[in-house]
Amino acid sequence: MERRGYGMLAATIFSLLLLLFLYSIAEVLLLFFIGVLFSLYLGGITDTLQRRLSVPRGLGLAIAVLFSMALVTGIIILLIPPVTEQIQQLVTTIPTQIQNWETQLRDLATRNRAAAELLRPFSAGGTYTGGLVQQLAGYFRGLVPYVFSGAQAVVGFVGIFVIGIYMALRPAMYREGFILLMPPVHRELVRDILADLGRTLRAYLVGQLLSMTILGVLTWIGLMLLRVPFALAFGMFTGAVTVIPFFGSLFSTLLPAVMVLSSGHLVQAIVVVALGVGVHLLEGNVVGPMIMERQVQLPPVLTMLSALIMGHLLGIVGLLVAVPTLAAAMVVVRRVYVYRLLEGKGFRRSIRDQPIEVRLPGDGAVLVHPRALELTIPTLLEQ
Repeated sequence: MERRGYGMLAATIFSLLLLLFLYSIAEVLLLFFIGVLFSLYLGGITDTLQRRLSVPRGLGLAIAVLFSMALVTGIIILLIPPVTEQIQQLVTTIPTQIQNWETQLRDLATRNRAAAELLRPFSAGGTYTGGLVQQLAGYFRGLVPYVFSGAQAVVGFVGIFVIGIYMALRPAMYREGFILLMPPVHRELVRDILADLGRTLRAYLVGQLLSMTILGVLTWIGLMLLRVPFALAFGMFTGAVTVIPFFGSLFSTLLPAVMVLSSGHLVQAIVVVALGVGVHLLEGNVVGPMIMERQVQLPPVLTMLSALIMGHLLGIVGLLVAVPTLAAAMVVVRRVYVYRLLEGKGFRRSIRDQPIEVRLPGDGAVLVHPRALELTIPTLLEQ
């Protein structure tokens, strides 16, 4: 009994040390997870070429990498110059916009005492907008992880690229190597869960890329029709921040409206907000389910909670991977905790997943116990 107590104490200490170690290398694990997502993207293209055109895997992977690089280069050549020009124009108008915002905030604080109390924490340096900008700048500086600062950002991106290529080239080797670390009785279940994880994350990647494109294009067209300045820049910004659940949509909807509102066009600002809400509702209720094919079903509250937790732990990069992390966690929880533990199916799926069915001939040749419909077979055998 005493030896068992020591064993439990040692297991508890080991678990706590393991959790502390994993937390200390969380940023490295985050890089690895992004590399896995990149390998799934490359692997999806490579598998399609290999399956439909019988292209060798190495050649298919090279085609996938070259296609991705050509696509990114084309986007840069076509969109970056006009977007850069609009951003430069936007930057030149920011001082005037800040002055307008400061005037409006001061008028609001003068007329409304409650607003003055709310704005008082932002009155550093004598200006409300200056204090607000300082607080936002400090907040985002604190969100950016150290691993993505300076020269380490280059190392991180190179690491993601290399991990993605090697894992996409030989996915079976890494998958089977991980499965060998599991107990033999559970290996088929682990293999099945890994396949489910791959399908789910690939569905998320395809859906996310298409959703970003559709949201960006629809927002750009809508803002252009409403004669909102810098429509293309706001459209690309909307598509880019869609990867951040809820908060990206909120920020991308309010930012162009604030720019319009600062010019005194209240009705136009309301219409811009309505446009942003309508576009995101269309994407979330029509386009999203069609793209995802209902393979990635995440409750909105859990999605928002995941974004808050990942943002708190890992900063902005944590926000970027909050949804795929939640999708992966949901697969593991559903397949292991719900199906195997709570529903009592156990972990030996080849034996315990399938129900046992006993069929008897209906010609009366077999004697059936009179209480067979009331009791189970083990209970009858015990009597």
